[in-house]
This record gives sequence, C-alpha cells and structure tokens, in this order.
Amino acid sequence: MPQTIAFQGEPGAYSHQACRETYPESTAMPCRTFEEAIEAVRSGAADLAMLPVENSTFGRVADIHHLLPGSGLHIIGEAFVRVKIALLALPGTSLPQVRRAMSHPMLLGQCRGFLEAHGIERVTGADTAGSARQVAENAEPQTAALASALAGDIYGLDILADGIEDEGDNTTRFLVMAPAPDMTRRGDAGMMTSFVFTVRNIPAALYKAMGGFATNGVNMTKLESYMVGGTFSATQFYADVEGHPDDANLALALEELDYFTSEVNILGVYPRDPRRD
Repeated sequence: MPQTIAFQGEPGAYSHQACRETYPESTAMPCRTFEEAIEAVRSGAADLAMLPVENSTFGRVADIHHLLPGSGLHIIGEAFVRVKIALLALPGTSLPQVRRAMSHPMLLGQCRGFLEAHGIERVTGADTAGSARQVAENAEPQTAALASALAGDIYGLDILADGIEDEGDNTTRFLVMAPAPDMTRRGDAGMMTSFVFTVRNIPAALYKAMGGFATNGVNMTKLESYMVGGTFSATQFYADVEGHPDDANLALALEELDYFTSEVNILGVYPRDPRRD
C-alpha cells in the first residue's frame, strides 16, 4: 500500500530526493518546518517522516537532535543520499550567460571552486528547491540556481552542469520516523540502535557509562552531546550503536549504561543502510 512521507522543504529538496529514492512508490508531502513534518505523522496526515540528521561535510543538522526525543515518533530506518549539486537555469540559457547563482548558503559554500572558475556571483536564497522555483518564476537568464536535478525537473529548468560540488563524496544521512517502533526486523547488513541518555551526577559518569559498550564489543558509530532545558548543568547525549537490543552483547551494554544514567530513551531499532560503507 503506497504511503505518504512528510519532509521539510519545497518539492525538489534533497529531502524530497531521499523520499523518492527510499520509497519510490510513495507520495512525498512537503512541510514548512521539521516540526510540521513531525506533526503530520502524529496527526495521521502522513505515514512517515524523512528527517536529515547529519551531512558528511557540514556535520549534524541543527535542531533535529532536540526534536527527536520529544517527537513521540520512532526511528524505523535510515537513508544515505549523495548530494549532487546541479547548476539550473532557464531553458535555452548557456553557461556563459549566467552571472549569479542562488541557493542555500550551505550549497553555495560547497561549490566555491566551480563558481569562481566561471566568475559566477553567489546569491543567498531561502533554500535549494525554493531557489530553483524562484529562478523559474523570475525568468532572468543571468540568474541560475544550485539545487538537485530533481528540482530542475519539477520547475522546468535546464541542467547546465551537474556534480559541481567541491567534495566528491558529500552525503546526507536521513532518519525515517514512524508513529510506532518496529523491533521485529533483521537487516541483511545488520541493525542499528539509536538512543538518548542523561548521565547521573557522579564523577566520571560518562566514562563509566561508555565502558559497557567497549567491554561487550559494541561498535558505537556516533556520540554527541547537547544542552537541554536551557541550563549548562543538564547535558543529554545522543548515540548510535551497531546491533539490536536483543543481541546479548548490546543487552549487557545497555544494562550497564542504565546503572550510570538517570534516563535512557531508545529512539529506534532499524536495519543498517548498506550505504554506510
């Protein structure tokens, strides 16, 4: 049965691309904010949400780790999307005609080499797909957009150059969120478990909490800290580990973690995406 997947951004955004690549038979629902995408799933307007959490070049996506624990949703999958940046222009425009490129500041910064080589001025836009839409609406041949090829298809723009990003392996990781957890699956490439925790106020609490993962041979692929509640004394940690909580070694590690923490919240157990490698 086809599903509806909510994402933040306009049609043609890289989050839209993630929806298409991961669930090609489903309908993608654009939302103005991450909060709106989450609420769409909570309200039943959408079945899933596709949320970006980190980029290989620029690190974690702001605000997402704050939203996940209180969202009421559960991670049921992950998706890795290669960020290929295209220069999009009005049909019939040639590359020498382009004097300005509009996009999100992050994408503008990822194409410095190409833009400087062609003498193209950088213009800040609201986002990638929104810039493509604006270029199509304004109909100024001298202004192009930096966005996905999908955005070019949606807004009727020509691709003057593709894959122009400075870093050839730029990739964004997305989490697939659902109203209910699914602990029954086993992926061919292994499983991932994501959780947040707050350590107890005792000396070396974090060091002791992490010790159980090392002694039980659990690979931790991500550990990040961030402040909660507007105070410097309350720090929450987000972690991704390989394995399923039913695995003996991970079960022992989580048991030891529980002893040194005041709160542990498992956000999701899901198949490991082979594209991690």
